[in-house]
Amino acid sequence: MNDVRKIGEEFQRAGKNGFDAAVSSFGEVNKGLQAIAAELTDYSRKTFEDGARAFEQLLGAKSFEQVFQIQSEYARMVYEAHVAELSKLGEMYAGLTRNASKPVEQAVAKAGVPHRQSA
Repeated sequence: MNDVRKIGEEFQRAGKNGFDAAVSSFGEVNKGLQAIAAELTDYSRKTFEDGARAFEQLLGAKSFEQVFQIQSEYARMVYEAHVAELSKLGEMYAGLTRNASKPVEQAVAKAGVPHRQSA
């Protein structure tokens, strides 16, 4: 009878550890998604401001060459900003994944379950 009770206690402890790990993992996901949303909001605001600034410059242009130069510079700036933002968002998503998986990995290690790595 003691063996059954011991197994039951271990099962409850494993369930609690798994639940705690899931809650912690979801908290990390939530925190990461909030940071990504804030980053996208900032990027959108900056993109809008840069577009408005370029439009104002175009309105003040005195020649076709100046229009072409303003438009070319704006296109280059937009491209570089977009590439940089994609890189930053990629890093943020990778960090979110790492942080969200840590509580689960720790719970698995605590439970003594061997960790397999895929090839």
